[in-house]
Amino acid sequence: MKNIIITEKQLEKLVDKMKNNITETHQHESHMSKQQLYTIATLAFKMWEELEEKENKGESIRLEDWMESKIAQSEQSIISVVKTFMYDEKVEDGDAPADGMNKLGYDDLIIGN
Repeated sequence: MKNIIITEKQLEKLVDKMKNNITETHQHESHMSKQQLYTIATLAFKMWEELEEKENKGESIRLEDWMESKIAQSEQSIISVVKTFMYDEKVEDGDAPADGMNKLGYDDLIIGN
């Protein structure tokens, strides 16, 4: 492979182009995540409403074991993502302690009951 010599200005253009590509890719990924979160929230709320309605009518509610397991796994996964996201946002804003998780643990962030 030959050595390629470029000017500082060409290097800046190349780096800017790479940054733009990374930013565009990240925005697309974030957009997909937003859509997925919306779907999860919408379907979970719909199911919760159905369960609540049946409960109010006095109907017995019995989910299969695999359903309860998947719901529990999903809850833990979402909690993990949200806690990390919230922590990362706090660090980026400069509000977190300098030594990060040594002073703020995941369990310090409470979600739900």
